[in-house]
Amino acid sequence: MQNVAVKVVVTPLLIGGASLAGRRWGHQVGGWLVALPLTSGPVAFFLATDHGNDFAGRAAIGMLAGTISQLAFALAYRALAHRGIPAAFATGCLAFAAATTVLASLNWPAVPTFLLVLAALIAGFTLTRRTGRTTDEPVEAANPPGWDLPLRMTVATGVVMGIIALAPIIGPHLAGLLSPFPVFGVVMAAFTHRTHGTNAAVAVLDGLIMGLAAPAVFFLALALALPSLGLMAFAIAAIAALATQAGTMFAIPSDDSANTATAAATSR
Repeated sequence: MQNVAVKVVVTPLLIGGASLAGRRWGHQVGGWLVALPLTSGPVAFFLATDHGNDFAGRAAIGMLAGTISQLAFALAYRALAHRGIPAAFATGCLAFAAATTVLASLNWPAVPTFLLVLAALIAGFTLTRRTGRTTDEPVEAANPPGWDLPLRMTVATGVVMGIIALAPIIGPHLAGLLSPFPVFGVVMAAFTHRTHGTNAAVAVLDGLIMGLAAPAVFFLALALALPSLGLMAFAIAAIAALATQAGTMFAIPSDDSANTATAAATSR
């Protein structure tokens, strides 16, 4: 019961905080923040406390590999963003499912899996640098409605609770692969898409892609440290992830005029 209360309280606070950060500092920053393992990290912790460190360690390798599925979702949604939310969201989900299906048959140790993920992230980041945002819509957008933020928080909380409930049933590897589904990224991208348009949604996804190095490092550290250190591994993994996130912060463009303009519009 206490675990349920923690999930219900922490999840809306995280998505609410990231959404407000996006409004204040730009949509790309908001996407970058929610790249942190805000759903899969807690799933791993609850798997460790409920099913043991070995189970959670195997799941952590799956979560590490699942970073590629997150990248696939972001790139697919990004590519179809100009076609509207339904098409972009459906394509993103199909890309996530396809990547997960392929990765389900890949059961490598932690370090080779990390190297594969790192190569995929470098390729994805390079692709986003070469394919800019659309220019067929005004940058400035209307203020979001009052119900926008509470609905984001409610949707994210519901999805997180569903993932955590399902994870122990389907086994550690598949649970690990499914847990990194970018719940916060999906919610932020879709709602930002609706209220601010294509450019802003793409900015969220660009930020998400830049921040995916942090969960990759988190789950690498977790998979390596859990067997010998137990729950202390979560502290080590969190420190490593935050250090990585701080490093990727320098990849966020300081002259992002689209983010600056939309942030200024929403602050008025």
